[in-house]
Amino acid sequence: MSTIDYLVLLATTLGIAAYGIWRTRGRQTFENYVRGDERVSWTTIGLAVMATQASAITFLSTPGQGFESGMGFVQNYFGMPFALIVVSAVFLPLYRRLRVMTAYEYLGHRFDQKTRLLGAGLFLLQRGFASGITIYAPAIVLSTVFEWNLDLTILATGAVAILYTVSGGNTAVSLTQKHQMAVIFAGMAAAFVILIHRLPANVSFADALEVAGGFDKLNAVNVSLDLNERYTLWSGLLGGFFLSLSYFGTDQSQVGRYLSGTSLRESRLGLMFNALLKIPMQAFILLLGALLFVFYQFLPAPVFFDRTTWQQHAAGPGGERLRALEERYAEATSTKRVAVEHWVTVSDQGDPALTAAAREAARAAHAQSEAIRAEAKATLRVLDPSVKTKDSDYVFITFVLEQLPRGVIGLLITVIFAAALSSVAAELSALGSTTVVDLYGSLRRARDSAPPSVLASKLCTAFWGAVAIGFALFARVVENLIEAVNILGSLFYGVILGLFLVAFFLHRVGGHAVFPAALLAQATVLAAFFGFDRVGYLWYNLIGCSLCVALSLLLQTVLPRPAGAAAPTSPS
Repeated sequence: MSTIDYLVLLATTLGIAAYGIWRTRGRQTFENYVRGDERVSWTTIGLAVMATQASAITFLSTPGQGFESGMGFVQNYFGMPFALIVVSAVFLPLYRRLRVMTAYEYLGHRFDQKTRLLGAGLFLLQRGFASGITIYAPAIVLSTVFEWNLDLTILATGAVAILYTVSGGNTAVSLTQKHQMAVIFAGMAAAFVILIHRLPANVSFADALEVAGGFDKLNAVNVSLDLNERYTLWSGLLGGFFLSLSYFGTDQSQVGRYLSGTSLRESRLGLMFNALLKIPMQAFILLLGALLFVFYQFLPAPVFFDRTTWQQHAAGPGGERLRALEERYAEATSTKRVAVEHWVTVSDQGDPALTAAAREAARAAHAQSEAIRAEAKATLRVLDPSVKTKDSDYVFITFVLEQLPRGVIGLLITVIFAAALSSVAAELSALGSTTVVDLYGSLRRARDSAPPSVLASKLCTAFWGAVAIGFALFARVVENLIEAVNILGSLFYGVILGLFLVAFFLHRVGGHAVFPAALLAQATVLAAFFGFDRVGYLWYNLIGCSLCVALSLLLQTVLPRPAGAAAPTSPS
């Protein structure tokens, strides 16, 4: 990176953080710190909701997902618009009517304290781990850019995120996220335009799309009924619906964003903003990844995109095997480039038979180069079993560092770092709020009617930042970051959602039934995932939710109601 890149990175990142701290000066009451400023508009809510979900993982890992597997991952979001409609119609009015600080307060109103603590505990468990992955993502970028030790980079990134979050609380997070999203949109648009511009002069945008389609990178919808398929239309509509319903309806990192609206209407408009724009945004980022695949059909690509790791091992013992494979790969990619260029030329001539033959020749040449890439990864794994050989998370950052002009590199690094701070700040703020309100607050009120202090909130936030850093140090064991976050969420979100659906719609079910039902459902989901892993992970959202609801009804029927317990009711 050049001096101008560093200046862009520092000026943008520090400027946004300073703005958030300045705007919240002198307003840090406990409720304001935890719940946020209720004067924010629907545009701020909408961008804050989007920024919380669109972490650095989105802009670092999703292009790699598109590069490797194509557009199919977008099906993961097909159920989201419908989920947001349900959240706006059912969840949001109840939360605002009760003026809860966290979603799990509602479970205490509806059931009892132990069920409230269970819901909060499940959230803290999965979100605490997920925030570690969110910290790990930008650490990859910074360690690659500056050639720093990855563990030290994780510690430094996590420390900055903790300071950024603790200083401003929930209000600062929401206020700064809209500016971070503006930087993110500008950066990704710049990357897309430059990518198209850097294609060979004889390759048009239409040609690039044809090449991407010929390599099956544009297949966005899969109607297969096979449950083993990770991404299908049905898993996206059903599993994705339940995942999104739980994430936006019960995850405090999102609930905290839209509870800070000036009115119910403003909060609903913010959610509908996301319902309309989230799928197009994800499709755009995946398309960027698919076009990166096309880009590297015409220009030399590294045999392994984690260049720092590759060069370290290529220069060490056994490195001659890696260097030989790198030479073979360069020859294979040269042959492939000729085949793809011939395909584009023939395609422009309009002869279907010749085009089909040229396409198959290009696909065959690509298969040969991929076989060498697979051999290189296997050799690297033999030399160092601890190396993560799935390198799709490094595809986009490799393009940024090697192909973009000065200044724009700094902007794209800023995009990734801003997205990281935005999402991690929202997650840590939610973790701190849930801990102090639902755990610490419950215990304190048992013997003291005074509310918790801002200091307690800050200490809880810092604690979860330390937990997230600890998990980030082990995040390298996962394959693809964007998938890892969704897998982790799917293991817990279904059961959490089941708790809330029982609370909303099954008024005769009480806490004595739903509490053991949720425990049994959660144990079943974890056992199925780790013991069998036979179905796509999105289905676990539906499985966990259905089990929780069904077991609650069953246990309500067979278990005796505790002595002196009143009939269950729903707050209205």
